[in-house]
Amino acid sequence: MVFRFLADFVALVHAAFVVFVVLGGWLVLRWRRLAWLHLPAVAWGALIEFAGWTCPLTPLENVLRSRAGELGYSGGFIEHYVFRALYPSGLTRSVQIVLGVLVLLVNAIAYGLVWRTRRPPPNVQPPAR
Repeated sequence: MVFRFLADFVALVHAAFVVFVVLGGWLVLRWRRLAWLHLPAVAWGALIEFAGWTCPLTPLENVLRSRAGELGYSGGFIEHYVFRALYPSGLTRSVQIVLGVLVLLVNAIAYGLVWRTRRPPPNVQPPAR
């Protein structure tokens, strides 16, 4: 029972991390300091996709499921949970690269907005004191 709970918890944390990697740049618009946590997460998420690696949370979840008497799964977290629902044929290498590019593109747009709202518009003088 404990191992099943831990496996489910790891899967939940993993899902939250994926969502944070993809959409966290938009949170940085509101909370600028979050960029210090988000940018390394984006780098890690994109590296996992571009290199074709498996995130370390996937084997951890599988070990915990095995200890709970359940079956683990082969492949990665995205392939098992996300793509199984979206693309029943599975995750291919080219799809992984597209995912990595999309992660970078979505966050580049968000950080572009962060940068744009941070700088004063040209030809605007700060108020005199």
